[in-house]
Amino acid sequence: MKTEIVAVGTELLLGQIVDTNSSWMGEQLALAGIDSHYQTKVGDNWDRIEDAFRLALDRSDSVIVCGGLGPTQDDITREVLASVMGVELVLDERIAERIRAMFASRSRPMPENNLRQAMVPVGASPIPQQPGTAPGLVAPIRWVQGTGAVAPGAEPPDGAEVLDRVVYVVPGVPYEMREMMNGTVLGDLQRRAGVSATIESRVLRTWGQSESGLAEMLAGRIDELDEAGNPTLAFLASGIEGIKVRITAKGADSAEAWRLIEAEQAVLEPLLGDLVFAYDDDNMETAVLAELGGLGLTLGVAETITGGRMANRLSSAEAAMRAGRAPGGAMLGDPGLASAADDDPPAGPGPRTFAGGIVARSEHLTEYLLHAGSSTVSPMGDDLVPPLASAAGAEALARAARLRTGASVGLAVTAIEDRNAATPEHPFGTAFLAVSISAQPVRGGIPAVAHRDKVDEIRLPGDRERLADYSAISALNLLRLTLTGRR
Repeated sequence: MKTEIVAVGTELLLGQIVDTNSSWMGEQLALAGIDSHYQTKVGDNWDRIEDAFRLALDRSDSVIVCGGLGPTQDDITREVLASVMGVELVLDERIAERIRAMFASRSRPMPENNLRQAMVPVGASPIPQQPGTAPGLVAPIRWVQGTGAVAPGAEPPDGAEVLDRVVYVVPGVPYEMREMMNGTVLGDLQRRAGVSATIESRVLRTWGQSESGLAEMLAGRIDELDEAGNPTLAFLASGIEGIKVRITAKGADSAEAWRLIEAEQAVLEPLLGDLVFAYDDDNMETAVLAELGGLGLTLGVAETITGGRMANRLSSAEAAMRAGRAPGGAMLGDPGLASAADDDPPAGPGPRTFAGGIVARSEHLTEYLLHAGSSTVSPMGDDLVPPLASAAGAEALARAARLRTGASVGLAVTAIEDRNAATPEHPFGTAFLAVSISAQPVRGGIPAVAHRDKVDEIRLPGDRERLADYSAISALNLLRLTLTGRR
């Protein structure tokens, strides 16, 4: 079975929204064992949408249409699909009632326009999952290549070959689309395609090595797997999320596929060593928070160049973990997540690990943070405040983050972010990362923690925004390695 993706929305063509939906769907189709040879983007224009639908139905067994299901006049996916099918749109009262209930639960009146979302082409059925007001659709179509749909009750042209096609329509809102894909579309496609094998995948997230460097490190193993054919390895550069190494395996069932994945993971991890920081939907923040939690430590951060990025990432990750979810939305304990054993229930909310953060941009604030009148903050002595963009300044900021937030660990990052302040010794893009950990005694089953101050000086590429992003993730990685005793 060949499946085609059609993404609807003028905003996609104008670059106002990046089409991450199509790339995610393409990945899921591959993992489900479904071939997908084409992806199309089309604006909110009736004729062009109809042309895209007809072309897709001519050359593919199934089509996934994403977007154009809203309540406004430019949301015409339903109408165009009904026209291509040669049928009328009818009001589905069950959907209408569900939409009314959604508005009522928010104590808001429902605009009449929203009833457009309850219109369904005759012969199509709603997708059961409906997290928002836009319902998805499954529309089987009897299709004659080059001619079009055979309307219900009609006879095809003499001698024409009638092809069984199916169109799935899902919203453009990513979390709504993903719920429908996972809940209905992928399983229905596998059933129609007769796919009996199961394909599973695990992602090893790495930081500290380039994609080409990883490929070189694993070249021998990749050659061995190419000969075997199953499992397979793939690399995906993901910016500040690191380089992903994806292991994909096919088995008669999920258990067999996971046995292959786990065996391959056991081979790869010694080769990759400290580069691996997380798995699947976990990220650097969840890895750091898990290490801190295991040691009974709390964290405070002080930021200059990063402008609150670390605090935002940490607070979001902690909120997701306390809710029993990974940052990507999967429940902790789902197959493929390393944050919990498969048979462990999500842990309930416990003490907060992330104490808070300070964004220090003004001289007044940094003076207050660094000049504590005590060498507990300044590594240069009681009355000396080190230059902020320096190793000593970062170390002082880390100590201040720990003391001012009342945490047991302080993390700080600062950088040469002004090109006019750059020097040959410290050019633009020089970042200073620092960790300060206070000594902790043995507590119950938690081991003692020794006092440590650790400072790193690194060179980062790119403009100021990239400098800020890469400084944040690099500082978190330094903390991870320090907590695990690898630095």
